[in-house]
Amino acid sequence: MNIKKVFRYGVTRLFWAWRFGKFGSRSVLFHPVLVTHPKYMHIGARTVIRDNARIEVILRPGVPCTPRLTIGNDVNIEQGVHIICQGEITIEDEVSITPYCAIVDTEHPFDDPDKPPKIGNRLNDRTDSRTRIGRGSFIGAHSVILPGVDIGRGCVIGAGSVVTQSIPDYCVASGTPARVLRRFDPLARVWHVVKA
Repeated sequence: MNIKKVFRYGVTRLFWAWRFGKFGSRSVLFHPVLVTHPKYMHIGARTVIRDNARIEVILRPGVPCTPRLTIGNDVNIEQGVHIICQGEITIEDEVSITPYCAIVDTEHPFDDPDKPPKIGNRLNDRTDSRTRIGRGSFIGAHSVILPGVDIGRGCVIGAGSVVTQSIPDYCVASGTPARVLRRFDPLARVWHVVKA
């Protein structure tokens, strides 16, 4: 462990860990980081959240929902990642989220754009929103994972993708909107091209 990581680990244990619903052993937060309502966050062991990440749980008065953000074991969340949870976001074990990705489970309604508050300050009232990234998946830099998306186990999401629909296990998906390009056959241990 390098000196910076040892220092950040100490700060994480002293300042951050006790604020979370759960904070696993040998996990670390790098500074600066924005974390809101950490008691609704459950972080596994050996997980690293890099500098300039923004990890937010949103509480809405009058909305009957207890949000839950779960990040598993051995997850790396790189620089500038933005995660916003109003309902439920689950990031399973061994996921890699590369720099400047956004993972959200909420939307900004725009039914009447001229009515206050401004669109950026509006949030939907959904309490059933779920977003999940399956075990061992890799999310390429600058990708956006939208509400209600379920990314399966062992998936690769290409850099700059916008994932609007769920992706099955063992797939490579890319684009805006993301579409499945390849699918891995775990029995034959080979990748197959998926034709459009």
